[in-house]
Amino acid sequence: MENPRKKILLIHGWSGTGTQMAVIAKELVQKGYSTLSFDAPAHGKSPGKISMMPFFIESIHHLEKLHGPFHSAIGHSLGGMSILKAVKNGLDLNKLIIIGTANSVTHITKDFAKNMKLNEKVARKMKTYFDSKFGEDMDNYSGAVSAKAVKIPTLVIHDEDDVDVHVSSAYEIDNNLSDSQLYITKGLGHRKILGDSEVINKITTFIAV
Repeated sequence: MENPRKKILLIHGWSGTGTQMAVIAKELVQKGYSTLSFDAPAHGKSPGKISMMPFFIESIHHLEKLHGPFHSAIGHSLGGMSILKAVKNGLDLNKLIIIGTANSVTHITKDFAKNMKLNEKVARKMKTYFDSKFGEDMDNYSGAVSAKAVKIPTLVIHDEDDVDVHVSSAYEIDNNLSDSQLYITKGLGHRKILGDSEVINKITTFIAV
């Protein structure tokens, strides 16, 4: 059994909840790890009416102060972008796993507009709104930008058939990491990937080594 004092932080994605990571958490607990997941602000049972990526990041740093240090962290989608930025900002981890994580906020708004059958003009307006609300270019929060400052071993997992976040993001993020492994799956999409046994085995093996 692994040391039970090794804590793993699980971060869900946009419009998700902590329970989305339940299958991964169960397997980690069975292997002797301690896991912590949470509902980000305005998600699941957490209070609030709005939630943005900076709120995700703030939550991560808050949980680290309350329950850390964490040995590793696993972030899905926007949770992956958030944990990359948190590590860039100084969060201390031994290992990092990101799943279905977008390369840039610009890509996220474009993909959202496309999936909602909206045009790119709407995507540009969304991006401008985010920039003005937080007083900076939100692409500074992009996965590939943060990855340049991440030096810990990182496992990048993405599915070829992910329609929410194009698989190209995984390659772009991986290229900017200094110590990474890239694991590409097929046929799992953006959310089914969180419960796949082969993916979970890859994650637990990566953390243990």
